Amino acid sequence: MEEKLEQAYLYDFYGELLNDHQRKIYADFVFNDLSLSEIAEEEGISRQGVHDMVKRCTRTLAGYEEKLHLVRKFLSIRQKVEQIQVLAEGFQAGRDGGAQDGEGIGEIKRLSGQILEEL
Repeated sequence: MEEKLEQAYLYDFYGELLNDHQRKIYADFVFNDLSLSEIAEEEGISRQGVHDMVKRCTRTLAGYEEKLHLVRKFLSIRQKVEQIQVLAEGFQAGRDGGAQDGEGIGEIKRLSGQILEEL
């Protein structure tokens, strides 16, 4: 996964666990696409200080993910829901009935069962 996207997911799920100062710097870097120098100037700290803060926050958030796996579960569930949508669109498009419909329904049941297990 692209680093910025991974950082965004980590922040979305665990960002509230950072203190206000960390959250602001991390959000400016990840979401507002400010450079380290721009953030340093705005916050009145060194560029290196911002760099260290972003790295430390990333490690902290990744540590939460290692323990809780919320991002992994979310991405897995999202993929399964997308598969269910594709199968449902196939039914809506009016495919022939018969064995294919039974297989599609079986696949939907399998995917929904996996989703329920992950929750």
